[in-house]
Amino acid sequence: MQGKAMSDPNDPLRLIYTTFATRYDAERCGRALVERRLAACVNIFPGMTSIYEWQGSLACEDEVAMIVKTRLAVVQAAVEVLQGLHPYDTPAIIVLAPETANHPYSAWVEAQTG
Repeated sequence: MQGKAMSDPNDPLRLIYTTFATRYDAERCGRALVERRLAACVNIFPGMTSIYEWQGSLACEDEVAMIVKTRLAVVQAAVEVLQGLHPYDTPAIIVLAPETANHPYSAWVEAQTG
Protein backbone atom coordinates (compact mmCIF):
# COMPACT_ATOMS: atom_id res chain seq x y z
CA MET A 1 0.00 0.00 0.00
CA GLN A 2 1.23 3.44 -0.83
CA GLY A 3 0.69 6.02 1.88
CA LYS A 4 -0.42 8.70 -0.58
CA ALA A 5 -3.27 6.58 -1.90
CA MET A 6 -4.65 5.86 1.55
CA SER A 7 -6.57 8.24 3.76
CA ASP A 8 -5.43 9.61 7.08
CA PRO A 9 -6.30 7.39 10.07
CA ASN A 10 -8.36 10.36 11.31
CA ASP A 11 -10.39 10.31 8.10
CA PRO A 12 -14.03 11.18 8.71
CA LEU A 13 -15.26 8.10 6.81
CA ARG A 14 -17.64 6.01 8.92
CA LEU A 15 -19.53 2.78 8.34
CA ILE A 16 -22.83 1.91 9.96
CA TYR A 17 -23.76 -1.76 10.25
CA THR A 18 -27.37 -2.76 10.80
CA THR A 19 -29.72 -5.64 10.00
CA PHE A 20 -33.32 -5.98 8.86
CA ALA A 21 -35.89 -8.76 8.59
CA THR A 22 -36.60 -7.96 4.93
CA ARG A 23 -34.83 -6.57 1.91
CA TYR A 24 -37.74 -4.16 1.46
CA ASP A 25 -37.10 -2.57 4.87
CA ALA A 26 -33.35 -2.35 4.20
CA GLU A 27 -33.93 -0.69 0.81
CA ARG A 28 -36.49 1.72 2.28
CA CYS A 29 -34.06 2.86 4.98
CA GLY A 30 -31.08 2.89 2.61
CA ARG A 31 -32.89 5.05 0.08
CA ALA A 32 -33.94 7.49 2.80
CA LEU A 33 -30.31 7.89 3.89
CA VAL A 34 -28.97 8.41 0.37
CA GLU A 35 -31.80 10.77 -0.63
CA ARG A 36 -31.12 12.90 2.47
CA ARG A 37 -27.38 12.88 1.67
CA LEU A 38 -26.65 11.18 4.98
CA ALA A 39 -25.03 8.27 3.13
CA ALA A 40 -23.00 8.15 -0.04
CA CYS A 41 -23.87 4.51 -0.60
CA VAL A 42 -25.48 1.56 1.14
CA ASN A 43 -24.70 -2.09 0.53
CA ILE A 44 -27.47 -4.59 1.19
CA PHE A 45 -26.62 -8.25 1.77
CA PRO A 46 -29.62 -10.60 1.74
CA GLY A 47 -29.38 -14.22 2.82
CA MET A 48 -27.79 -13.82 6.24
CA THR A 49 -28.73 -16.01 9.20
CA SER A 50 -28.70 -14.59 12.72
CA ILE A 51 -28.71 -16.71 15.87
CA TYR A 52 -29.49 -14.93 19.11
CA GLU A 53 -31.45 -15.14 22.33
CA TRP A 54 -34.56 -12.97 22.49
CA GLN A 55 -37.03 -12.85 25.35
CA GLY A 56 -35.68 -16.07 26.86
CA SER A 57 -35.73 -18.17 23.68
CA LEU A 58 -33.08 -19.05 21.15
CA ALA A 59 -33.92 -17.61 17.73
CA CYS A 60 -32.51 -18.43 14.31
CA GLU A 61 -33.79 -16.02 11.68
CA ASP A 62 -33.04 -14.99 8.12
CA GLU A 63 -31.96 -11.37 8.00
CA VAL A 64 -30.60 -8.78 5.61
CA ALA A 65 -27.41 -6.92 6.54
CA MET A 66 -26.76 -3.36 5.48
CA ILE A 67 -23.56 -1.32 5.52
CA VAL A 68 -23.94 2.44 5.25
CA LYS A 69 -21.01 4.52 4.01
CA THR A 70 -21.09 7.98 5.52
CA ARG A 71 -18.87 10.49 7.31
CA LEU A 72 -18.36 11.65 10.85
CA ALA A 73 -20.09 15.02 10.37
CA VAL A 74 -23.44 13.40 9.51
CA VAL A 75 -23.20 10.01 11.23
CA GLN A 76 -25.36 11.03 14.20
CA ALA A 77 -28.12 12.29 11.89
CA ALA A 78 -27.89 9.04 9.90
CA VAL A 79 -28.21 7.00 13.10
CA GLU A 80 -31.25 9.05 14.14
CA VAL A 81 -32.94 8.47 10.77
CA LEU A 82 -32.21 4.74 11.01
CA GLN A 83 -33.61 4.60 14.54
CA GLY A 84 -36.75 6.40 13.41
CA LEU A 85 -37.37 4.22 10.35
CA HIS A 86 -36.12 0.86 11.61
CA PRO A 87 -38.92 -1.66 12.20
CA TYR A 88 -37.10 -3.53 15.00
CA ASP A 89 -37.76 -2.66 18.65
CA THR A 90 -34.05 -3.01 19.41
CA PRO A 91 -32.11 -2.61 16.15
CA ALA A 92 -28.37 -3.17 15.96
CA ILE A 93 -27.02 0.15 14.69
CA ILE A 94 -23.26 0.01 15.04
CA VAL A 95 -20.94 2.81 13.88
CA LEU A 96 -17.45 1.74 12.82
CA ALA A 97 -14.39 3.87 12.06
CA PRO A 98 -12.28 2.18 9.38
CA GLU A 99 -8.60 1.91 10.16
CA THR A 100 -7.84 3.22 6.69
CA ALA A 101 -9.50 3.80 3.32
CA ASN A 102 -8.30 4.86 -0.08
CA HIS A 103 -8.35 8.65 -0.35
CA PRO A 104 -10.33 8.93 -3.62
CA TYR A 105 -13.17 6.88 -2.12
CA SER A 106 -13.19 8.85 1.13
CA ALA A 107 -13.27 12.08 -0.88
CA TRP A 108 -16.24 10.77 -2.90
CA VAL A 109 -18.13 9.87 0.29
CA GLU A 110 -17.45 13.35 1.64
CA ALA A 111 -18.65 14.98 -1.60
CA GLN A 112 -21.84 12.90 -1.65
CA THR A 113 -22.71 13.71 1.95
CA GLY A 114 -21.48 17.30 2.10
